[in-house]
Formats: sequence, structure tokens, C-alpha cells
Amino acid sequence: MFDKIKRWFKIFFIIVGVWSVLLMVFAFTRIPYDLQVWLGTKNSEYKFKPDYIVFLGGSGMPSGDNLMRLYYTAQISKKFPDAKVLIAHPLDSIVIHQMKSNLILNGIDSTQIIVVSEGTNTRQQALKIKDYISNIEQKNLLLVTSPEYMYRSVAAFRKAGFLNTGGEAAFDNAMFIDLKYNNKEIGGKPYVPDVSSSIDLRYNFWNYLKLEITCMREFVAIAYYKLNGWM
Repeated sequence: MFDKIKRWFKIFFIIVGVWSVLLMVFAFTRIPYDLQVWLGTKNSEYKFKPDYIVFLGGSGMPSGDNLMRLYYTAQISKKFPDAKVLIAHPLDSIVIHQMKSNLILNGIDSTQIIVVSEGTNTRQQALKIKDYISNIEQKNLLLVTSPEYMYRSVAAFRKAGFLNTGGEAAFDNAMFIDLKYNNKEIGGKPYVPDVSSSIDLRYNFWNYLKLEITCMREFVAIAYYKLNGWM
């Protein structure tokens, strides 16, 4: 019995080790970035003027994700001024007030903003929004969320009956600045590896490693939604 348990532990650690090595290898490639782009753009195209711009929130204020989504929501609202802006976020009066204030500060008329504070996941939010909007088959919805959630969000809203649904993913804008520096000029020690000219080691590797975890979590969520028939 002990030998059997020992063998299974050995298999487990081998699998974990191989998986960890693969994650590190892929972090040196653009695969994580391409996965995020695919999640943010696949199946979200639209060729209509939206009746509703739906901001899908899920974190606090201020937070990087929500501020980025609010920025995109405000810009899109200016492009489609007749569209109502619908905030979908779990009930938190302080956070919702801050979100509305942010949109108003960015030039959105307060009378254009609607809040749907029920729902703690995308499926629930889609069903609750369905209660607020009549003739959903004839309404055009434009979702705003983080890139990794867009594929699932669009599919979930379409499954809920919003057939004319598209999306605008809140992608970060790249910073086109040369971040290299001279290690000796700022007092770098000679016995410490010099990574001053390696952007991949200093930034890209770690950013892509985090992005891999984010994308893996999202693919698990997609599988869960599919098994439940929510998308």
C-alpha cells in the first residue's frame, strides 16, 4: 500500500514538474499574449450601433481592471452618444457610486447611466439585464470587459437571448519606451548578473507568466460554462 501511494506521489510530482517547466518555457514566447488576444477578439465582432453599452465590472474601485474598462466604456459612449450605459456589478453602493462618478467625470451624461447591481457572475448578470430590457432579440448590446473574459461574456449573453451582442475588450496600451539602462553607471555590482539590456528577463517573462495563469483560469471557466449550457 505504501509503495502504491509513493508511486502516485512520484507521478504527481513529475507531472507538476513538467507542467511548471512548460509554463516557464512558454513565458519566453508570445503564446500567452496571443491567447489573450484570441480571447479578447474571437467572436466579439459587431457591425451595429449599440442600444446599450454594458460595462461588466467585477472588482473594486479604484482597481486597474475596472479603471481600464471604465475608460473604454467612456470612449465608446462618446462614439455612440445615443446608447445607454449599463453598469453590471455586484451590489456595493460605494463602488457603484465611484464607477458612476468616473463615467460622469469622463463626459458621460448621468441620465444615460443605468445600474444593474444583481448578479455575481457573467451568467447571472446576463439574466438580470434581461429583466431590465424588453424585446432583447431586437436590441444591440456592446459589452466592455477585460480581454480574457470577452469570449465567454459574449457567448453567455447570446445564450441568454441577446442575439445581437458584440464586444470591445479593454486591452492595455503598450509602452513604446526603451527601458534598457547602463548597469555600471547606477552602481551595479560586478558579481550580480547584468540584465540591464534584457527586457524579456526583466519584464516580459514575468508578465507572460501571470498571463498564462489568467488564461488557464479562463479556459477552465469556459469549460464550466459549456458543461452547464450557459454558452
